[in-house]
Amino acid sequence: MRDFFRKAGKAIYDYDLIQSGDKILIGVSGGKDSLALLEVLALRARAPKQEYSVVAAHIAVENVAYEVDGKYIADFCERLGVKLVQRTIQSEVNEGSAKPVCFVCAWNRRKALFEIAREAGCNKLALGHHRDDAIESLLMSMMFNGTIASMPPKLDMFEHAFTLIRPFIYLTNEETRQYAVYRDFKNQKKKCPYEKATNRNAVAEIIRQMETLSPHVKGNLFASMKNIQTEYLP
Repeated sequence: MRDFFRKAGKAIYDYDLIQSGDKILIGVSGGKDSLALLEVLALRARAPKQEYSVVAAHIAVENVAYEVDGKYIADFCERLGVKLVQRTIQSEVNEGSAKPVCFVCAWNRRKALFEIAREAGCNKLALGHHRDDAIESLLMSMMFNGTIASMPPKLDMFEHAFTLIRPFIYLTNEETRQYAVYRDFKNQKKKCPYEKATNRNAVAEIIRQMETLSPHVKGNLFASMKNIQTEYLP
């Protein structure tokens, strides 16, 4: 736990993710990453030198067949002393659409989180994306969109009126998995039927194959996002 908290704290320090007086909305899906993020930020906020507050939000999507234990999330937040806002939305899920189902669903959930943040007076939204998510997004952007882009640790939005932060940017998927096991987080009742029908899983498999050539592939890909040598690009 100390190492897990240390890496999250280092990201917060390196990228100046949290300042005194911040009110942070944490998106809680019920998965391991978001539960870990909520616990880390809520416990850090109790420290005497930390002068920020957190609010949790869970967005349920009515017309997508996955199921999360809402009571478990509510009890989890209560134990941490964090206010929870729960909201149910509908997403225009169309399997024949040009846009992937996951993209449309995520976009609608993110929109709902922004609305809750505004209603709750939050100036920041924290999401549980980790280093592996950022690496996969980098390759997906290059392969499918022809752009070099990923998940920044800190993103100012709406003309700097609001900031999206990712405190787990230094942590790996395996580290969050181990943390969730150690903390005995409860799994979702029923996983989303679309979660494996995305390019992200295929890209993750490509990265695993790349690791057979070099065990440092993930670290190098992540480092490359801060080491762009423009003079060697077209």
